[in-house]
Amino acid sequence: MITTKNLTKKYGDFTAVNNLSFNIQSGEILCLLGANGAGKSTTINSLLNFIEPTSGKVEINGLDVVKYPLKTKTFITYIPENLMLYPTLTAVENLDYFTKLSRKTFNKTELKAFLTEAGLQEEAHDKRVKAFSKGMRQKVGIALAIAKDSKVLLLDEPTSGLDPKSSNEFMELLTKMKNKGVAILMATHDLFRAKEVSTHIGIMRSGMLQKYSKTTDLSLKELETIYLDIMNFKHVN
Repeated sequence: MITTKNLTKKYGDFTAVNNLSFNIQSGEILCLLGANGAGKSTTINSLLNFIEPTSGKVEINGLDVVKYPLKTKTFITYIPENLMLYPTLTAVENLDYFTKLSRKTFNKTELKAFLTEAGLQEEAHDKRVKAFSKGMRQKVGIALAIAKDSKVLLLDEPTSGLDPKSSNEFMELLTKMKNKGVAILMATHDLFRAKEVSTHIGIMRSGMLQKYSKTTDLSLKELETIYLDIMNFKHVN
């Protein structure tokens, strides 16, 4: 569902992503770990066709993103670190607006059901989003993915700034989406959450994929040691 083939993105002499290849199938979650500037966001922006690769290919559901930018976006829901919603609209109104942009129309009862499935409390459905916490806004994003029946979920630091309870709730939602067959790519700094929720883990540095593994092949301690070694940080056994 989500594929990069020798993806390279250069800005002049600077290489943001270098020869990156991976494939995420339906029902899989790949967590990309790495420091700021590792190339995680550039990878996601390439999959969204926000930027065009210097070389290589990026595909969503077997379609080249550069050749089919509109078609590939119909499969995707993108949730960035700070999800932008219309602050003066309610959760239901935001969801109604964004689903209509995707050429889908639902009545209010259906929209509320999507929000409930995404974990947003019923009393928040008709409240203006400007009063929402980050975790509540992220749930509106998940509700959009559910309503669109998205096949692909792209996440860029979605749990950054969330309290532990909200972060745990978000991970539970991702597990539900995975179990429904959604292919998920998540860029994150959080080793613990990555180990908890993912099926595969990739560690990036300087635009290159330095480590790629099935999550079950690594203990949390092993993951931490490998990560610190790749980042050239000192660690204590």
